[in-house]
Amino acid sequence: MDIKDILGKCDHTLLGQTATWEEIKAICDDGIKFNTASVCIPPSFVSRAKTYVGDRLAICTVIGFPNGYNTTAVKEFETKDAIAGGADEIDMVINIGELKAKNYDFLLNEIKTLKKACGDKILKVIIETCLLTDEEKIKMCEIVTEAGADYIKTSTGFSKAGATFEDIKLFSEHIGPNVKMKAAGGISSLEDAEEFVRLGASRLGTSRVVKIVKAQDDGSAY
Repeated sequence: MDIKDILGKCDHTLLGQTATWEEIKAICDDGIKFNTASVCIPPSFVSRAKTYVGDRLAICTVIGFPNGYNTTAVKEFETKDAIAGGADEIDMVINIGELKAKNYDFLLNEIKTLKKACGDKILKVIIETCLLTDEEKIKMCEIVTEAGADYIKTSTGFSKAGATFEDIKLFSEHIGPNVKMKAAGGISSLEDAEEFVRLGASRLGTSRVVKIVKAQDDGSAY
């Protein structure tokens, strides 16, 4: 698989608590240089990043991150604020406790609320697979499909584990035809990235793929 195809599916990510504006600018520069799908950054940097990159790069940010237990009203405000600041894509975290309690209508309505707030912007739904049973993962495939979200996403990268090949396989068997898949968390090699894409992931949440490419090449081909 061509490395440019993999890079074009990467949401180049920096979500660490200590991230500075200079570091955010640097990953924006890398995102532009290597033609990544987007940069995924903290909400507080969205407006500055959008002003900085203009139309050269999509800006993605996170909502209810990383624990997902904000109220729906707070998540809705976060989403509207991010989009007003220039965000092109929204990655929301579900309320995992409500899933454990089988409050499926709550989850469905929350995702619908955020999708409405997104308008024509992309909404990805993070379900934190490492905390779920297969039954819960399958149920979330159904809910995400019914709610009309654009993507189901494996992980925040801030919990016990990240994306697995098995979870992407499971998603592919249970999502609807209009839902895409994002693998995120722990993608540490080009081989892993390629396998996630082969299994059907349309996006990869990672900071390491660009770093690997930069280490292997001086970037003159991009």
